[in-house]
Amino acid sequence: MPGRVQGKVAFVTGGASGLGEAMVRMLAKEGARVVVADIDAGRGAGLVEELNQAAPNRAHFIKLDVADEAAWDRAMAETIDWAGKLNVLVNNAGVAISGDMAMSFEDWRKTLSINLDGTFLGTRAAIRTIALNGEPGSIINISSTMGMTAEPTTAAYSASKGGVRNLTKAAAVHCATHKLPIRVNSIHPGMCITPLVRAYLDEHPEALDPQIAAHPIGHLGEPDDVAYGVLYLASDEAKFVMGAELVIDGGYLI
Repeated sequence: MPGRVQGKVAFVTGGASGLGEAMVRMLAKEGARVVVADIDAGRGAGLVEELNQAAPNRAHFIKLDVADEAAWDRAMAETIDWAGKLNVLVNNAGVAISGDMAMSFEDWRKTLSINLDGTFLGTRAAIRTIALNGEPGSIINISSTMGMTAEPTTAAYSASKGGVRNLTKAAAVHCATHKLPIRVNSIHPGMCITPLVRAYLDEHPEALDPQIAAHPIGHLGEPDDVAYGVLYLASDEAKFVMGAELVIDGGYLI
């Protein structure tokens, strides 16, 4: 049977590891050709090699600093050269630098430049590129539960992810106003057990039980929990979903 995104070309930032890797694998499994965009060339190229062994020319790696405006232009051109079109962008790349209102301006700017500036640059570049296809498109911006609330140490992170939340709505209205067949939505994950989170919890085992207790469902998430949300929004099943906020958090925000 055809996959749920068969025939589509998807571009995933931060696609070499963690949530991004799960998204890449999910989209490829369901029939998409996938650009893995990441600052980590070693991990990204390794993932692409693995995917291409299973299905030749299924994936392509592009080294990308999402905060570099010119790099986005090059990445879109390379995507068109490789696949001939773009249907789906997942703005997933991000950093989570802990800091309260006494945090350094350098850490503040780094967080905003990657999480928010990078999402703006990616969304703008993808709108231009998807519009060339004459096919429906989907842009999926990965925000966070911390884009809807905050903790004392998430000053920059919550600001950046709250910005992603509302940037998504502005982009959705832009596409609708200009009659572009591009849906723009955001996903708001709770804590998931990625390799980085697992390493942190291994070093701080006392943090595990309070984190579980904060999620009414009784456990933390897995990367595939978020990847299934990406798959849905990328697919034509979500053709009536526009400017929405898909919260995948085990009840954290309840």
